[in-house]
Amino acid sequence: MGIKGVIFDLDGVLCSTDECHYLAWKELADSLGIPFDETINRRLRGVSRMESLDIILQAAGRAFSSREKQALAARKNERYRRLLMKLTPADLPGGVRATLDELRRRGLRLAVGSSSKNTPLILQRLGLEDWFDAVADGNDITRSKPDPEVFLLAAERLRLPPGECMVVEDADAGIEAALAGGFIPAGIGPAKGNAKAAYHLEQFGQLIELCGHAPVE
Repeated sequence: MGIKGVIFDLDGVLCSTDECHYLAWKELADSLGIPFDETINRRLRGVSRMESLDIILQAAGRAFSSREKQALAARKNERYRRLLMKLTPADLPGGVRATLDELRRRGLRLAVGSSSKNTPLILQRLGLEDWFDAVADGNDITRSKPDPEVFLLAAERLRLPPGECMVVEDADAGIEAALAGGFIPAGIGPAKGNAKAAYHLEQFGQLIELCGHAPVE
């Protein structure tokens, strides 16, 4: 049967906006007098904005209403989006564009499956908005990873069954989501050592070899 499609997580796989996230969350936490560092920041990988906020607020010492949380999340996202506006195609990691181009040349269908509601903006800033056959993001789903909803939607938009799609993820929650949805998980970055991943990528360009010569339909 073989791999006919590849679904990419966005942040940490196609690009890195970790510093933007970190700065935006830290600014919010500092304003509330809540400790925030890289250790806490790592816990936010692969989870939604509201879930990330809940993790940060665990150290607040008081409860926050739903309305307060929505306002705080909006503040963080406003700051994050201002930082994203500084992104340019030059911020795309080396080898990503060439690898995507080669995968497309070989007939593979490509998609983005990300929990981020800022996916369209990030793709636009990086010059990747027209490179994918499908995009599924946080604007389309109600359940974040490790639920497989975003990957299942991406596969549906690619018109491929999960078993014919590789999912490339840098977060353990994403690997769990891929497995739960019946996809072929490939770990990269922090998730490359995940024992549950079918493939462990040292670098993005390895996808060309792993995906082989996909059949063109």
